[in-house]
Amino acid sequence: MTNRLPQKNNSTVSAIPTTPTSKISTLGELAKLANYSLMDTLNCDPDATENGVDYAPRQVFSGHYVPVNPTPIKDPEYVAHSNAFFAELGLADKLAESADFMRMFSGGTSQVPAPMRKIGWATGYALSIYGTEFTHQCPFQTGNGYGDGRAISVLEAVINGQRWEMQLKGGGQTPYCRGADGRAVLRSSIREFLAQEHMHALGVSTSRSLSLYVSKTETVKRYWYTEGSRSENPDMMSAEAVAISTRVAPSFIRVGQIELFARRTREDGQFEDQPDEQVHAMQELEKIVLYLIDREYADVVDSQLSMPEKVVLLAREFRGRLTVLIANWIRVGFCQGNFNSDNCAAGGFTLDYGPFGFCDVFTPYYQPWTGGGNHYSFLNQPKAAQSNFESFCSALRPLLADHEDHLLALDEVQREFSTVMDSEMQSMWAAKLGLSTLNPTDHKVLFNELLTLMMQTPVDYTIFFRELSSIPDDIRPLKKSFYNGSNQANESDSHQRDTRWIEWFATWKTLLNSDCEANGCTLEEAAKQMKLVNPKYILREWFVKPAYQQATEGNYTLIRELQDVMNQPYAEQSQEVEDKYYRLKPLEFFKVGGVSHLSCSS
Repeated sequence: MTNRLPQKNNSTVSAIPTTPTSKISTLGELAKLANYSLMDTLNCDPDATENGVDYAPRQVFSGHYVPVNPTPIKDPEYVAHSNAFFAELGLADKLAESADFMRMFSGGTSQVPAPMRKIGWATGYALSIYGTEFTHQCPFQTGNGYGDGRAISVLEAVINGQRWEMQLKGGGQTPYCRGADGRAVLRSSIREFLAQEHMHALGVSTSRSLSLYVSKTETVKRYWYTEGSRSENPDMMSAEAVAISTRVAPSFIRVGQIELFARRTREDGQFEDQPDEQVHAMQELEKIVLYLIDREYADVVDSQLSMPEKVVLLAREFRGRLTVLIANWIRVGFCQGNFNSDNCAAGGFTLDYGPFGFCDVFTPYYQPWTGGGNHYSFLNQPKAAQSNFESFCSALRPLLADHEDHLLALDEVQREFSTVMDSEMQSMWAAKLGLSTLNPTDHKVLFNELLTLMMQTPVDYTIFFRELSSIPDDIRPLKKSFYNGSNQANESDSHQRDTRWIEWFATWKTLLNSDCEANGCTLEEAAKQMKLVNPKYILREWFVKPAYQQATEGNYTLIRELQDVMNQPYAEQSQEVEDKYYRLKPLEFFKVGGVSHLSCSS
């Protein structure tokens, strides 16, 4: 259950630049590592402008990307950068506050040093919700307006043999903006900036955070919650400072992106008089799939294989990554909130951090987003992932139309998703309980009783499993995770609940002892392993809110503090940190908008 490390990919259209042996301390040094495989390999929208000034909403009928200039924020100010990721990339920390680096990654690309390019790019994709294709939310009712409405990639660089794509979130309007302003606000940018690095530290495959800048003078209006509001939806309009965060990944290809080109290959009567257009659509689909393999799966998909073989192997490998990802999400209490196909990275990592959240009180139906419903709730995420995987397989099928054997093989890969997902979930739950396996027959009663008790008590998801990881002598330490104040049980109910917990604990302890004996390990060793699976610290929303509230006043101290604490989620930290960040959610925060739930507005 560990993070998938980015894979090396040396396939490009030009020579791979050499990474300096010393720290990269200037934008000019970083520029030498630029290598734009996407724009140099894939098709540009034939209707795009040459100068990248392409901001009005319009339909994009062809091409894999649209060249577009980001819109720089006014009077940018440094907020934060990821020290850990800078170190991994070999970037000097001082680079984040240098004038030219700040200018570029706050949207000003007109003066970047060669061979960096002054024009960025945005991509289109389709939308499926639980496998159902949607087009009506597109302003043109066709689906040709879906895509990167405010995310603009500005750089690809090969660093230490690994290709990274750097994308500005909130970089301004693109043809896909559907009439919106293309901006992100400081509040949501801080959430995403902190969450990506926290998830990486948790061992969950994810896009990464590079830098965060805010405008000192530019604001946009957003709907949000008044202080203490218990409204489900935002109840006020506020002017908020705009910000740009830079997120980084091996690529940003989404399942919806593959779907878009697959939809265009369908006849449906549209190609009767234009057979060449169907051929072109099929070529664009094949090209984006091969490019996905090159960017994300080159280490496991042999370039010498035939196209049908590559497609089937791609589906199998993606299935493996996606099932591990979802099991990891549930392991750490993460709920994505809005897991449509357009928010599902085809590389199998966490991509979208809009209405995400981490569980405080355990409930199978935890859902941080008011618009998400139960279908995207916490323990329904495996089902949502299966729907996205089915959409992915459907998008690959046109490439196998003349290869019946490979179509059957793809069907089998798709059919086995639930079995593979169940296996990953069983392994994950076993690891959280310190067991080598979680046999669905022998352990079913134990596990089901645990879930029932966790809901009925109720308990804090993170604190419960962390306390269990110490393998205590009795249930008293586990009560640190009980939200007694939110469940006013009478004395009789409380006694009955304790009795059930004691019985469950005794059964678990017996199984754990037997497991340790069978595997030749001690309880101390088992406890150590459990603490590597069950984090002590998670990025709870009521920790983040004070950080972005302080940041609106120009005080970024709490952001730095959260970076330090949340980038060591499994470590035993100071008593001061423990008292502040290892505790139950205060009762006054329950049902508060922007803390217990939030809209997708950002």
